[in-house]
Amino acid sequence: MLATVDALLPLSLLEAVRDVDTPEGVLEAEFVDELRNKRLGLSDTVYTQIKRYTESVRRNQRTPQDEAIALAKLIGRRPDAEAVLRAAGRFLAREAYMTVSPVTRGVLKVMPSMISRPLAFRKTRRIAHRYLNGNVRRVGQFILLEVPRSVTLGVAPGSTGCSFYESTLRELLRLLVGTTGSVEHTRCEGRGEGSCEWRADWRGADRTRGE
Repeated sequence: MLATVDALLPLSLLEAVRDVDTPEGVLEAEFVDELRNKRLGLSDTVYTQIKRYTESVRRNQRTPQDEAIALAKLIGRRPDAEAVLRAAGRFLAREAYMTVSPVTRGVLKVMPSMISRPLAFRKTRRIAHRYLNGNVRRVGQFILLEVPRSVTLGVAPGSTGCSFYESTLRELLRLLVGTTGSVEHTRCEGRGEGSCEWRADWRGADRTRGE
């Protein structure tokens, strides 16, 4: 059976490329075409693909995982690959967070941790499963995210590709519980350690809430 991912994942990669490649300020019209030729994120190809994935997200459709891997490899060849992957992770987390109902988001903000924390954990687990093909569990004071098949594995030197999932987890917990402690890449498939795993310190929110 062909492996798939939620269309939001490849969309997040392309949105990050477009965002990073879009210059700040207003440009003279004669420079626009020249920039499109030099910057991938401003190309017509990326614009068309963003439209396609946006429509797939609207329809709750999935896409072949190999497409997302190909996009990640393309990003991995850039000198700013880590910055783009981290931006993509934040984009995915913010868009996934907006799928949580406004009522639930309100509860997470105002209720004490004994009520909001289990709810935040369930939402984190659901979002990780849907958008990252990942599994989330809690071990003591930590939240563990395991991704059996990372889309960004080995797309750039070292552990650069892993920054996508780290950034997603960090931003998602920030949105759900207000803040988080450190996020550490504890296991990596690229090092022959089985699936990739990230560990987030769950105590950061307690300190913020004054507990």
